Amino acid sequence: MRSPQPAAVLKLLKPITWFAPMWAFGCGVVSSGLFAPAHWKVVVAGIALAGPLICATSQAVNDWYDRDVDAINEPERPIPSGRIPGRWGFYIACIWTLASLIWAVFLGQWVLYAAIIGLALAWIYSAPPLRLKQNGWWGNSAVGVAYEGLPWFTGAAVVAAGLPDARIITLAILYSLGAHGIMTLNDFKSIEGDRRLGVRSLPVQLGVRHAVQLACIVMAAPQVAVIGFLLAWGRPVFAALVAALLIGQFTLMPRLIQNPRKWAVSYNATGTTLYVLGMLVSAFALRSIA
Repeated sequence: MRSPQPAAVLKLLKPITWFAPMWAFGCGVVSSGLFAPAHWKVVVAGIALAGPLICATSQAVNDWYDRDVDAINEPERPIPSGRIPGRWGFYIACIWTLASLIWAVFLGQWVLYAAIIGLALAWIYSAPPLRLKQNGWWGNSAVGVAYEGLPWFTGAAVVAAGLPDARIITLAILYSLGAHGIMTLNDFKSIEGDRRLGVRSLPVQLGVRHAVQLACIVMAAPQVAVIGFLLAWGRPVFAALVAALLIGQFTLMPRLIQNPRKWAVSYNATGTTLYVLGMLVSAFALRSIA
């Protein structure tokens, strides 16, 4: 059996998807308040774990188990096009999983625990029998945790060399919950296909209008909670900045609610950017506490 071309492997691992967990990891590093120049090597290693290893693993796993559907809808992808031949898609997913675990071992106990959870979510999201992506409630939750909460936790754990502060964990959980709504926005472009294939995304289950309303609530409510916590922790300036970013999102939501199929992609480029900027502001707020 011939081997896949390196360019096809890189395409399979989808570097463009690595940004979200790498950003969340950076927020975790900042929120710890412990970063010093001496930490740069371990931070770079952690960024590699979050993006090119664990996130890349999730992309390989997803493409392998979606290969039959992709052969119909997106035949140009590496596996259905034959550029990743035979069972190499599965082998790459397994190799990247093992590499991620070995890499995490050298970054500490809590990082290893987070990596195990993240990799488990990557597999059960796409692989039968659970295949969480078949249901929008479970699938979006898994992605929110894997892309936001776990990398944030990992970034703080890498620098702290131990279990992060409870306030860091609190914000990581809240931003994971908000990411559930962001993931729902990605489902509006494929409603018809999801219906035909039996994928129970939230737009399929709830209808377009109710799903987009729920997505907006789920994105906003955790940020309101973050603002409340920042005020309680004596950081009113940072709370005001997060509130301003949330107001910016509110100004964009009416258009999104009116026509989510048309504006979901645009909102991901604008409203979601304000969301992740709020993550960084919150991280700096915790840093100032530390």
